[in-house]
Amino acid sequence: MAHYDPDKSWMRAALALARRGLGRTAPNPTVGCVIVKDDIVVGRGWTQPGGRPHAEPQALAQAGENARGATAYVSLEPCAHHGKTPPCAEALIKAGVARVVAALEDPDPRVSGRGLKMLMEAGVNIRSGVLREEALTMNAGFISRITRGRPFVTAKLATTLDARVATGSGESKWITGPEARAHGHLERARHDAILVGAGTYEADKPSLDCRLPAMGDYSSLRFIIKGKRQISAVSSEFEILEDASEGWPEPASILTQLASKGLGRILIEGGPTLITSFMRAGLIDRLLWYRAPMVFGGDGRACLDGLDVAQIVTAPRFKLAERRQLGQDCLEIFERIEKEPS
Repeated sequence: MAHYDPDKSWMRAALALARRGLGRTAPNPTVGCVIVKDDIVVGRGWTQPGGRPHAEPQALAQAGENARGATAYVSLEPCAHHGKTPPCAEALIKAGVARVVAALEDPDPRVSGRGLKMLMEAGVNIRSGVLREEALTMNAGFISRITRGRPFVTAKLATTLDARVATGSGESKWITGPEARAHGHLERARHDAILVGAGTYEADKPSLDCRLPAMGDYSSLRFIIKGKRQISAVSSEFEILEDASEGWPEPASILTQLASKGLGRILIEGGPTLITSFMRAGLIDRLLWYRAPMVFGGDGRACLDGLDVAQIVTAPRFKLAERRQLGQDCLEIFERIEKEPS
């Protein structure tokens, strides 16, 4: 029988709060904070849209005097630097919190252990690394931007069982059912920005907004990736990204531009040419693959456009992270394998 760890239980609550901020807090990470005293939640908070205010001050304001002697569960190390607001570590100390449990150290060089050190030097009891893997997944975009200089990239594929995105005549609406499409809208809301290729934009004129009830204002930034192709009228809700390279823009250059805007979680919605270019460059970290129970055959349009894999050993590799049923469709989530398994 597994040993019950109350720290893990309360940290799950903090992570659930942090999840509310996905796609809304760039350039800051999304953080959740739960303040517990005598096994009762006395305060809670999560990073608000635009990255301010932070989770800890909200939770402390709610807790008031009950914060003194309490434990704060935070999904990311409290910040230690003066920015637009004072350091969260300092706020926790002033409130008299006795103990802080953090899921993950902040990789931002302005923090990077300094927040926990500040707390320890003030006599606050510290425990770090609780549900670390879950916290890493939660803030994969922020962490990727800080440590790799580029956003975390997810590609969305909605295909038939034989991996076709359209019939031979170009018809594609709708391959997947309403449950899968609703989940796709939720994923749009959880990302900082959505990318679409110029060809797909011209052909489909997608809005790429979030159309779930009461979530219209959760729509992310939307970018059209443009090469030499000319684009006719473009909706004011879209921005155009291009670079100086000849022909199709380089994926690495696109990600550098997005990182410079403070964006960490990127969703590529299509089309096959854009997704293939990122796949070929090794810059897709995760796949959301929605499969409908139908087939189009060889004359249908493939979801990847000329990946040109000559040897099996060079093929991009992914591992299955999750599978779920959405109505008649199946969603499979794959994560990229960094190295060839031995």
